Amino acid sequence: MMNYVDYLGYAASATIVVSFALKNVKNIRIVNSVGCALFVAYGFLLPSIPVIVANGAIIIINLYHLFKKPKS
Repeated sequence: MMNYVDYLGYAASATIVVSFALKNVKNIRIVNSVGCALFVAYGFLLPSIPVIVANGAIIIINLYHLFKKPKS
């Protein structure tokens, strides 16, 4: 029987998959960041440092690209 941690992991996975179905890069990064945040929460509940670190790093990369100023 699945518990809430399993459901969180599946929700995180589904969100990541949905992000790759999008065409707009900004939307991809936003939805992907939400999925990664869910994976960070999942990693804390397991606990799993590699899951936390990898997905935390992806969030930082996504945020960098979302908020960087465009080149002139």
